[in-house]
Amino acid sequence: MNSTPTLLNRILVAALGLLLLGTGVLLMLLAAVPAVGSWWRSWSADAWSGINAAFNATRFPGRPESWLWILVALALLVVIGLMVAWVAQQGKGRADVLAVEYDPGEVPGDVRIGGGVAEQALKHALAHRPDLAGATVTTYDVKGAPALKVRLLPRQGVAPHLLADEVSVLVSALEQAVGKDIPVLIHIGAGARTRFRRAERVR
Repeated sequence: MNSTPTLLNRILVAALGLLLLGTGVLLMLLAAVPAVGSWWRSWSADAWSGINAAFNATRFPGRPESWLWILVALALLVVIGLMVAWVAQQGKGRADVLAVEYDPGEVPGDVRIGGGVAEQALKHALAHRPDLAGATVTTYDVKGAPALKVRLLPRQGVAPHLLADEVSVLVSALEQAVGKDIPVLIHIGAGARTRFRRAERVR
């Protein structure tokens, strides 16, 4: 429901994971295999010599500084800008207002119901259910209109369609209290909590 770049996030996490994995494997080989250590010292010396040669060849006339540092600084600024843009996209689409109506009463004005009202009401109704391992409720802005996403983690053996029907009844009661129809996405998932967490016993 939100505009978080999920695919990009997964690609970046996979690339970072592969980079860290490769670094860890290299460090282990450097510590355990003498031949790899010899190769690394030779390769790093050649690479450092090449870098120094590149900076020496790109010096400003009559000055010891290289103009490659300007390119490095510009590249770092581009990377920082991309990181800021990426962070700004995380969780985008959340909404704070669930309903807005104009009240032409004695003091005309807008009546606003925050998204936290619906979130807390549904969370409270679902908090102590023994058939749920977890439940989250979030308000999103979908095409300019507020909507709710209810994410449920049922325990093993719980019928998803019955759970969805019961949540729909709660949402209908919420709509009657608010006085407005609210689009709702009910997401029923599974995870480690549903597989390993033991259900509470009721006496």
